[in-house]
Amino acid sequence: MTSNPASNLDTLVTIFGGSGFLGRNVVRTLCKRDYRIRVAVRRPELAVHLQPAGKVGQIHAVQANVRHPASVEAAMRGSHVVINLVGILAEGGAQTFDAVQTRGAETIAKAASAIGARMVHVSAIGADENSPSHYSRAKAAGEQAVLAAAPSATILRPSLMFGPEDQFTNRFAALARISPFLPLIGGGVTRVQPAYVGDVATAVADAVDGKTKPSATYELGGPEVLTMREIMETILAITERKRMLISLPFGLARLQALFLQFAPGPLKLTPDQVAMLQSDNVVSDAAKAAGLTLEGLGITPESMQTIAPQYLWRFRAAGQFQRMSV
Repeated sequence: MTSNPASNLDTLVTIFGGSGFLGRNVVRTLCKRDYRIRVAVRRPELAVHLQPAGKVGQIHAVQANVRHPASVEAAMRGSHVVINLVGILAEGGAQTFDAVQTRGAETIAKAASAIGARMVHVSAIGADENSPSHYSRAKAAGEQAVLAAAPSATILRPSLMFGPEDQFTNRFAALARISPFLPLIGGGVTRVQPAYVGDVATAVADAVDGKTKPSATYELGGPEVLTMREIMETILAITERKRMLISLPFGLARLQALFLQFAPGPLKLTPDQVAMLQSDNVVSDAAKAAGLTLEGLGITPESMQTIAPQYLWRFRAAGQFQRMSV
């Protein structure tokens, strides 16, 4: 009698940063494909919310800090595939861009290589060693470190991601609720290609399945290239709010960010985030030509206009009929 081929339940996937925005979606997607999931996070008790995404015993959380190599190696034992989703949008204390996005990525890649595990590393469109943004320079250095330690790793670079609980569309929708105007940094002409987090999670899962090319860098963007002004207008239309859009020159925005970097919630703005907005965040022609995109993976990306109304409805003005779009 011939035995049945091994199922995905025989494959252990360790996800660093699995409790974050993208991580939650990746965990759900991999659970549907029957992988065993180990979520490596700094505080495992905060990953309990992931348990309902899988079957009993399918998801297990362990403690790991990418700044401590021994904890990374321990969290990775017995893994077949390793995914690095760890990233920060603002620095704080020991959590610096270099410590997390460069040295942390290198630590994970070295540990994965040592045990022969396949590596999937999620970076970001805009990763560039010559960028004015420290975040983007650290992302580029992280990519280089990963490929040096694990040459067959797959690199995925999503554009700005949107979806329920994102820090992008929700932030501006919340700001429109409390402010009579929305700022357009640099005049709002910066172009981005927003990617739905569910599509990016599918691409990560496809990489785990082995559908991506080893050593390749994929750029993941949505179906539309939009300016920041157009995105603001879309958010205001969905939330049915009328707000002034005021152009804010980069120089003045950098000055304001010196103070707003300490502000809470949607008011927070760091000088590095201003620097990031000086460059477009879109899929390159080279990636399109090589088929290293969502479409190249056979994924039809969802647009912001289709998905955002499903969760931004709650920001509509009080007194108006609120209905979740389907």
